Amino acid sequence: MTDGSEYRPLRILHVFRAPLGGLFRHVLDLARGQVERGHEVGIFCDSTTGGTRADEVFAELSGKLALGVTRVPMSRYPSLTDAKAQLSAISTRAKLDPDIVHAHGSKGGVYARLPALLSPGRRYATAYTPHGGSFNYKPGSTEHRIYMAVERLLERATDMFLFESAFIAGRFEAHIGHLPRTDHRIVLNGISEAEFEPIDHDEANFDLLYLGELRQAKGVDTLIDALALLRQRDKLEPRVLIVGSGPDEQSLRRMTVERGIDGQCVFEPPGPIRRALSKAHVMVIPSRAESLPYVILEAAAAAQPLISTDVGGIKEIYGPQHSHRLIPANEPKILAEEIAIMLATPAGERRAQAADLASHVRRHFSLDSMIDGVLAAYRIALLTRGS
Repeated sequence: MTDGSEYRPLRILHVFRAPLGGLFRHVLDLARGQVERGHEVGIFCDSTTGGTRADEVFAELSGKLALGVTRVPMSRYPSLTDAKAQLSAISTRAKLDPDIVHAHGSKGGVYARLPALLSPGRRYATAYTPHGGSFNYKPGSTEHRIYMAVERLLERATDMFLFESAFIAGRFEAHIGHLPRTDHRIVLNGISEAEFEPIDHDEANFDLLYLGELRQAKGVDTLIDALALLRQRDKLEPRVLIVGSGPDEQSLRRMTVERGIDGQCVFEPPGPIRRALSKAHVMVIPSRAESLPYVILEAAAAAQPLISTDVGGIKEIYGPQHSHRLIPANEPKILAEEIAIMLATPAGERRAQAADLASHVRRHFSLDSMIDGVLAAYRIALLTRGS
């Protein structure tokens, strides 16, 4: 590209399923940053998830996204709904004529890349960010092997793989059998400078906070078992705020009653993360599987004292100086011990430890670096496709 086209505004369509969680945060950060840099951006996603929060976000973005927001029903798992959603994705792409179709997550990866597989001479370039997606879904199971077969097939339709962590790049290599044969790079998730303002805990009413989805992979049941151990063994009854929603909410509520700790636990629906962080002195992440979770990036940046399991790309967030503090997943006894130690640690010492981790995150997880890195990858993909 020597005619100045490498600097022209791009038409970018982001394709994904659910407007929820870290994946949604990632897409929104990219979309806003790309608009600020003069590009025309659109979103294609599910209409049945996200609730009022997604509706509010899309309303706020409506005047900024030149390619608009298209929402159609999508299912979490393979179903007949996929065919209708796929046809809608094809017609939306044809109408908007994007330069880049950027798929996020395994479902978005199918909707964006399956048509591209059948269009080898297409003008637009495809980018794919797996996040956790199918790479984290029941490794070793029949379902996982089927999903990996689909990933191998769609690799040929992908001009640029954008891994948001070294961990997911490693999962791709382990499960597919090689790193992508097409262009690929790691562009770490990033957060804004404003998110490094330390949280004020002066009015915190809870000792511990869990913030995230309420489903098996997040390990909330491990936290509940750890709290029961603390109550029985150490006579400790920390107050716990559980913020989130998901398919296991009712079973987790019942579990707190069965373990005799329901009086310590308060459940709240999802809301702004900084407001939740300000309500508790320590955040607990008991996950069984993660990619590079924004919730930890945001909490670490805000100097929130943390207890976390060593899964996914969390070690990349902690870095070599702090990763020794991570604990194994599925170990209620170890988690209970870590909670007891953290609660017994003087507040000043906890804050100093959290501030040190925040400094590490500031150096390595910049929002501007993420946005610019993704745009640079788009340009390379278009150059390669054009040649």
